[in-house]
Order: sequence, then structure tokens, then C-alpha cells
Amino acid sequence: MSLYLTSSPKDCSKKGFHINKLSKKLLYTLSTLLLSIVSAAFLIWLILHPSKPEFSLRDTSLYELSLSSPHLLNSTIQTTIVSKNPNNRVGIYYDQLRVYAAYKGQQITADSLLPPFYQGHQDSNLLSASLHGTGMPVAPSFGYEVGRDQTAGRLYLGLRLDGQLRWKVGTWVSGRYRFDVDCMAVIAIRPGDTSGLLGSVQGNQCSTTV
Repeated sequence: MSLYLTSSPKDCSKKGFHINKLSKKLLYTLSTLLLSIVSAAFLIWLILHPSKPEFSLRDTSLYELSLSSPHLLNSTIQTTIVSKNPNNRVGIYYDQLRVYAAYKGQQITADSLLPPFYQGHQDSNLLSASLHGTGMPVAPSFGYEVGRDQTAGRLYLGLRLDGQLRWKVGTWVSGRYRFDVDCMAVIAIRPGDTSGLLGSVQGNQCSTTV
């Protein structure tokens, strides 16, 4: 006579309960581990929360600002911007940097692209750009506004810089964040200067948005 062994419903329920309990325990462990990692990352971020970079104009020189027609502008501007990382423990990678000049809200030079670079803790860098505009379209009132400011002896030029940055803490590097820098250069006009320089300015702080 053959003997067949079968599990009773009670045994099956115990086995199922054991598997269920193991799954719940594993899920709880993984959830706790994930929560600990997120909490640690958030705590590190709070402690090392990076301050946004600081920018200022070192100097800006205006060599040309002339209309080739009532609606087309030619311009030549040389500018140097100082970039500083104020953080003690956070480095900054700068990507896709673009500089251009604006006047009365209108872009008056083509974009000038700067090479990407890394900025260490408390480091400063000089960013120089030669800005040119050839046949840049402007509003019909542009000539009147420039003439009025030249008569007053001052031109208010906006120097704009934008791009993307990444924070670096130890070996960890964040995702990309867009940033915008807005600088104002008050150019003192120098009529009759034979060097070709129309005006220049030194200094001035910039506002930064990240």
C-alpha cells in the first residue's frame, strides 16, 4: 500500500503567513533604508546649502554704437566680469555660458559664448568677452534714445550672462540649474576721443538669479 502525504489546510495557511510576513519585513527594511538615505541627503543639503555665485563688472568699454539705418545697429563692446564662488564646501561647474549686451531692453550685440569651467571653494575667475553687433534690428525710437543719453553724457548698458551650473559637494555632483546674471554699466561718454573709445566704466555689482 502506498502512503500519500498531503499538507493540511492549517499547514498551508502557516506557510502562506510566513511568506507574507517575510515580504512585509523586507518591504519595511527597504523603506527604512530609503528614508534614511533621503533624510541624510536632505540633512547634508541643509548643512551645506550653497549660496548662489556672486558676479560684478570689473570694466566695460564701448567702442561703437551707431545706426547703419533707422532700424539697424552696429556695436562693439569689451567687458570683463568677475565671478566668485562664496561657498566654503561647495564647488561649482559652469556650463553653456552666454554673454550679450542690451540697451533699453533691446539686445544690441550677438551672443558671445564662454568656455565651461569649474570654480573651487571661495575661488574667483575673470570672464572676458568681446561683444559685437552688426545690423542688429532695433526699434525706430532707438536713435532718439541714444542721442538723448549721449547729450546727457551717460549711456546705461545692460550686460547679461546666463547659462547652467552644477553644485559639487565632495564627489557628488548635482543636476543642472539655470542661472541669470544682470549687470548695469553706466558708461561716461568721452566725446572727441581719438582712440576710438566712446566711453568706459569700472566696477558695479550684478544681480544673480538661480
